[in-house]
Amino acid sequence: MSEKALRDLNTIPGSERKNENSSKGSIAKPLVGNTNGNLEEGQKKNSSSLVSPPVNGGEIVNSGAETGNTEVEYIDSEKLNDLEDVDTILKTLLAGLDSKDWVLVCEALNNVRRFSIFHKEAMLEMLGDVISLVVKSLKNPRSAVCKTAIMTSADIFSAYKDLIIESLDPMLVQLLLKSSQDKRFVCEAAEKALVELTTSVSPILLLPKLQPNLKHRNPRIRAKASMCFCRSVPQLGVDGIKEYGIDKLIQIAASQLSDQLPESREAARSLLLELQTVYQKSYDLSSIAVSEQPEKPEMGSWENFCQSKLSPLSAQAVLRVTNISREALVIGS
Repeated sequence: MSEKALRDLNTIPGSERKNENSSKGSIAKPLVGNTNGNLEEGQKKNSSSLVSPPVNGGEIVNSGAETGNTEVEYIDSEKLNDLEDVDTILKTLLAGLDSKDWVLVCEALNNVRRFSIFHKEAMLEMLGDVISLVVKSLKNPRSAVCKTAIMTSADIFSAYKDLIIESLDPMLVQLLLKSSQDKRFVCEAAEKALVELTTSVSPILLLPKLQPNLKHRNPRIRAKASMCFCRSVPQLGVDGIKEYGIDKLIQIAASQLSDQLPESREAARSLLLELQTVYQKSYDLSSIAVSEQPEKPEMGSWENFCQSKLSPLSAQAVLRVTNISREALVIGS
């Protein structure tokens, strides 16, 4: 009995020691899990600080399910601070724009804006590559990236002006598309960028880029392109319009009068009124020359000019629009 009791006593501590070891193992696992959780939480905090720095002010938007707990700050151009280390940031700029981390992409886009405003010469050599990656961000389905890219486009237009013309086509199509989207804050930003485009880039260079989009299969893109075209033409001035070809411009405007969307038609009306004013000023200035050159029927009245350059139906539509608008202006005055 004593030997059996001794064996029992010897087995109890072993069992307890086994249970104790098992308990220690079960405690260790939650510790690892908590550590990973803390790391993830720390990464989120770091990411949030990258997108929403406490300086500069600006519009802060919580992008909800799209970004989790991260807040995105849209900083106005005039509130952007200068870069602290230009050379280092320039070396990593393209990699940041091409990153798979959308937070880093937004940070890189804001750095492109800073380069455009404060150090545009430094980024000039890589401008084509930068624009290609900005276009990539314009296509990004995440609204925060898309809007930041739109704001970046506007700053690029303002800084580089005619220098962007060779790289403009893909960016222009995306901005026209974004300006017609249902997301209001994206749409408004794209419209501002297009206004900046038409005021920053020479119309003689911009109009040929806009013209193909006037026949785009997407009616919304056609409408936005018509509005840009209408804004850009007056910047040519009287002499510039004559040089570009008033007959060419009137044909473009006439084709937009029958477009599907009212925005296109309204832009066409505004453009036709502008062309009529320019034509009549030119006619008044050239009245002596006209009497000496009767073989040029296009130098006659506005009505004769329209009928000589357009089909009968198009001429009728143009004359109706311009005559009614002029009569309304006279009555209003």
